[in-house]
Amino acid sequence: MTAPARAALQAYDLDEATVAPLSGGLINWTFLVDSPRGRFVLQRLHPIFGAAVNDDIEAITAHLAARGLITPRLVRTRSGALYVTQPDGVWRLQTFIEGTTVHRVDSPARAEAAGALVGRFHAALADLEHRFHFQRSGVHDTPLHFGLLDEAIAANSGHPAHATSARLRDELRLGLAALPVLPEGLPRRIAHGDLKISNLLFDAEGRGVCLVDLDTLAHMPLPLELGDAWRSWCNPIGEDSRETHFDLALFAAAWRGYAPVMSATLTGDERALLVPGVATICLELSARFLRDVLEDRYFGWDPSRFPSRTAHNGVRAEGQAALFRSLMAQRKEAERILGA
Repeated sequence: MTAPARAALQAYDLDEATVAPLSGGLINWTFLVDSPRGRFVLQRLHPIFGAAVNDDIEAITAHLAARGLITPRLVRTRSGALYVTQPDGVWRLQTFIEGTTVHRVDSPARAEAAGALVGRFHAALADLEHRFHFQRSGVHDTPLHFGLLDEAIAANSGHPAHATSARLRDELRLGLAALPVLPEGLPRRIAHGDLKISNLLFDAEGRGVCLVDLDTLAHMPLPLELGDAWRSWCNPIGEDSRETHFDLALFAAAWRGYAPVMSATLTGDERALLVPGVATICLELSARFLRDVLEDRYFGWDPSRFPSRTAHNGVRAEGQAALFRSLMAQRKEAERILGA
């Protein structure tokens, strides 16, 4: 298993390093590297990411470091390259950052620390002008995801979950129609693009250290960037339950951390659309899970808890719909917290 990793390390003159698989990554093949020169993280990129994503990571992490933020940095090969291309894919080496990963926000203090870290990240990048070399297509294109769901429902009329999927789709569409559409002129800020809580590192005292998994960096409207974060952080039960709720205490704590750094820079439209942004992401993710109920091919699933991918994604789809309902029932209070 480690033979391709060792082959990649030859480009970094780390032939004698100790290499071990590193758990936690869901996309890239990841290894922990220990050597006399220090500790590093070695990754083989998933094919969904082009090699040019490393050029974006180098530019943005250099800017973050210049602003005094802790961030993983790419390690150059002995020839000065940012990555290694082998027959099995693109490999890269990054500096190792000490910290703790969590998979669920366990307290308001954690939510506040997360908000503060993301606020520092956004503030540090506010003055950076960067043209991305690599861009994912269809990211948070909500109409596209609903269109794909419609196609899946039309193409799978004989599926046992067809009727329940169609009913939930109709409910999701009504919810989406009640939300404001993001205006074309909304600022597109440099965003992390995947702010689930496991992409943040914390120190032993619970303070935010840095963001990791930077392949998803992109220009994005802030309501969608924070909507995805708060959709994750403010769900205390997690995605694998039908019955969940949007936790306003965690939401308020996350805003307490974020606002001192970024509140003054937000436009009026951005602030007004933050809560609808959370609601939009809940609906979009529910639609994506619901599509996979019928197509059974995209999202990973837990066979120790669910009999099939279809069953797992059905629970996920209903859970995100429940999160949306909970948020909408508390929408006025959530907007009051933001001063929107």
